Amino acid sequence: MSFTAKFEKEDFYLNDEGYVIFTEAYHLKRGYCCQSNCLHCPYKEKPDKKERNRDIPDSGNQL
Repeated sequence: MSFTAKFEKEDFYLNDEGYVIFTEAYHLKRGYCCQSNCLHCPYKEKPDKKERNRDIPDSGNQL
């Protein structure tokens, strides 16, 4: 049995490099995050505003 025979067509696609990329539909069927930083993971936490702003360098101006 091939790897792709275990999944439905909507579960994945092959990228230009030939890697298997699981879709959001597959992740939702699986039901949890595997912590592998998957491209289409619907369980990733969206960074809140404070977290996004922490990456902005401080200008050094302090009052």
